[in-house]
Amino acid sequence: MQRSFTILCTSLLGMCLGSSSSFPSNINIGGLFPTESHEYEVFRFALSHHQDIPKLVPQVDMVKMGNSFSMTYAFCSQFSKGVYAIIGLYDRKTVNMLMSFCGALHVCFVTPSFPIETANQFVIQLRPELQDALVGVIDHYSWKKFVYMYSSDSGLSVLQKVLDTAAEKNWLVTSVNVETMTEASFLKVFQDLDKRKEGQIIIDCETERLTGILKKIVEQGKNAKSYHYILANLGFLDIDLTDLRKGGANITGFQLVNNSEPNVSRVVQQWMEFDNKDSKLPKRGLKYTGALTYDGVKVMSTAFQNLRRQRIDISRRGNAGECLANPPAPWGQGIDIQRALQQVRIDGLTGHIQFNEKGRRTNYTVSVMELAPSGPKKVGYWNEDEKYVSTATFMRGSNDTYGLQNRTYIVTTILESPYVMLKKNHEQLVGNDKYEGYIVELAAEIAKHVGYHYTLKIVSDGKYGARDPDTKMWNGMVGELVYGKADVAVAPLTITLVREEVIDFSKPFMSLGISIMIKKPTKSKPGVFSFLDPLAYEIWMCIVFAYIGVSVVLFLVSRFSPYEWHAEDYEDGADPQTPTQPSASNGVQQSQTASQQNPNQQSPEQTNEFGIFNSLWFSLGAFMQQGCDISPRSLSGRIVGGVWWFFTLIIISSYTANLAAFLTVERMVSPIESAEDLAKQTEIAYGTLDAGSTKEFFRRSKIAVFEKMWSYMKSADPSVFVKTTDEGVMRVRKSKGKYAYLLESTMNEYIEQRKPCDTMKVGGNLDSKGYGIATPKGSALRNPVNLAVLKLNEQGLLDKLKNKWWYDKGECGSGGGDSKDKTSALSLSNVAGVFYILIGGLGLAMLVALVEFCYKSRTESRRMKQSINDAMRCSTLTRMSGNGSGGENGRILTHDFPKTVQTLPCMSHTASMGLGASGM
Repeated sequence: MQRSFTILCTSLLGMCLGSSSSFPSNINIGGLFPTESHEYEVFRFALSHHQDIPKLVPQVDMVKMGNSFSMTYAFCSQFSKGVYAIIGLYDRKTVNMLMSFCGALHVCFVTPSFPIETANQFVIQLRPELQDALVGVIDHYSWKKFVYMYSSDSGLSVLQKVLDTAAEKNWLVTSVNVETMTEASFLKVFQDLDKRKEGQIIIDCETERLTGILKKIVEQGKNAKSYHYILANLGFLDIDLTDLRKGGANITGFQLVNNSEPNVSRVVQQWMEFDNKDSKLPKRGLKYTGALTYDGVKVMSTAFQNLRRQRIDISRRGNAGECLANPPAPWGQGIDIQRALQQVRIDGLTGHIQFNEKGRRTNYTVSVMELAPSGPKKVGYWNEDEKYVSTATFMRGSNDTYGLQNRTYIVTTILESPYVMLKKNHEQLVGNDKYEGYIVELAAEIAKHVGYHYTLKIVSDGKYGARDPDTKMWNGMVGELVYGKADVAVAPLTITLVREEVIDFSKPFMSLGISIMIKKPTKSKPGVFSFLDPLAYEIWMCIVFAYIGVSVVLFLVSRFSPYEWHAEDYEDGADPQTPTQPSASNGVQQSQTASQQNPNQQSPEQTNEFGIFNSLWFSLGAFMQQGCDISPRSLSGRIVGGVWWFFTLIIISSYTANLAAFLTVERMVSPIESAEDLAKQTEIAYGTLDAGSTKEFFRRSKIAVFEKMWSYMKSADPSVFVKTTDEGVMRVRKSKGKYAYLLESTMNEYIEQRKPCDTMKVGGNLDSKGYGIATPKGSALRNPVNLAVLKLNEQGLLDKLKNKWWYDKGECGSGGGDSKDKTSALSLSNVAGVFYILIGGLGLAMLVALVEFCYKSRTESRRMKQSINDAMRCSTLTRMSGNGSGGENGRILTHDFPKTVQTLPCMSHTASMGLGASGM
């Protein structure tokens, strides 16, 4: 009995040893990889980590992806070498061929390539399916309309799932194949999105193609906050999103490899230290496809170890067979290996690894990532049991100032006085300290209110920003915002429709309009008779006629009114020919027959003080505000005098009010006063800044005058457009009045206050617009900057800054040039005409007096029968001796000399001179 038991034990031990010895110690596995691919390098790395028995021995063939012949030859070659399983990659051109061979020959193919719908259980798909996770994320974001950009390289299974779900949930999906999309169609997709104010896009591509598409998105400036991209790719951390993040775009993606796991971190570190001297490519991080390859090797190693423990004979004896045989001869042990592979349950770099009966991954977890301001953040995960679960610790958009303090922003601006200028000692300074000006202080105030750090950067091309009509690319500061080279633009940047379509503007911090700058014309000094300028020529003529008319009317009413006549009695012995107003003087022929017949008889004489000359003198005295020693006595005469005094009061008051301005202001005669004046003539050229909002205004305007001006400007030769504002100002100054520059009114006003003070603004503004602070579309800075501008405006700081840089630092004064020191004082040239009239009047009076003297002397010489010299000498001696007393109104009051004395020649001459003058 004991002997039988010993024999039985020996037999069982022999059987066990025999079975164990029949399992091969080396397992040949095939490899199909593209030349120098990342997956091949990871395959070599994984084999070095799995050296347990049975040892995996690689039989690798480098194949050209997309070449079915090359793939068939490599597969058959490896099958003939007796490999137990194959690991490798496929694409859409070779996947069907590989599925056919694997199913016919019962050879297992382990692949990290995109999953496919197939009933072939010999294909072990390491990559999890993404369509359910993608639909879960779309549901989470409540998308109803979006664009689905896909590549057929990775199959259409995800697209099909999305379209099926869209039909159930009434989603509006626009699918675009990126393989057939040209540059023009790419632009059209985003233009249509912009028109519909939509920006929800899903991109389903392999990593290499996805990188190229994202680069195009950045180039076109479609990485703004208004866009939300979901990257249907399991390697979110494998993609460089630096440029995409600058625009503030919302980016969501999926991550299969959890780098925070200790085991994963250790393997990744070992991978970076792994010797890849056989590869000509530089060392790269471990991508998710590489992690899948690593897990594939681990799955194969585990499966064969399980087969060895189970003592399953999988040895291949004799000839391995021909893969192209007809009918095909399947490998008998292939079913056992396929079952062993599907039964593997391990934790790898890509999480929990488990397969269903169809060879697809199951029971896996995918992390959902978002691109936060500080970098990629995990916001949730998806698995088959819980579906999508949100774990976000921050919500995008919940706090617009999130992370602003932890980043230095690039503020683009432009060198333009007085907005941004280099300090005199700028070479000794660095950073923002090199600059000064209105915009420099405004940017500092905004940064202080918002709470972020910034660096001023001068725009490289020196332009504000316009879209090239051929390339559709933006230049200037707008281009730097659109293409992510700057975070904010603080500059005199005009808010326009075309710019608002691609960037966001704050509320205007300065209002302005397009204005006309011309060279200041030569000032016209006041003329000699500029004191006549306050009243027009017609008014002066009317005053002269009114003066003559009033004098004549006063004379007439005095003749007809009895109250203007009064009697004058003479004392005994008085000469009746010496009344105050002789009849010959006042023009009335009075009867003197009675006095001549009876000279000793006394009778009253009727006199009237308002002869024609006295009437003229009265009117002149009233007009000159000096009065007269005679006044009307009658009511009619006083009415005439009253209305004349009222008339002169108004005229003299109006004249005096305007006199100061006409004497002190040196007027300038401008050849251009408005845009209409410019459009009507061709002698003075006019232009704008090239690549600016002013040029765009004229180009788009539908107003007839502006259309005519644009037609002239675009066809002018030489060109009337200038590259910079300084160039335009210099052209105005050097053109001698033959060039007008159209620019913003704020800049026009500033230049007018700068030396040499030879430019001026004419006319009103042609339009109304404003300067705003610009940010990329959807930037987190938009709302804080907007609030800061409103706050600064309410505090009055914006007006204070403008006064500081425009007028307080002005060099021309309020009147321009050096006039501020001279406008309050009149020069001799201003009042020379008054002196000329005074001198002329005095000379005329002397001349008239001389003529009167000569005439009267000649008359007296004839009457007295003397020589004219004796008569003149006698008259001169009489006047120089002081004989006779002068009375009022030019009367000569004769003393009571005896008549014999009065008949002396000299006295007679004196009396006659007095009588002759009494009429005046």
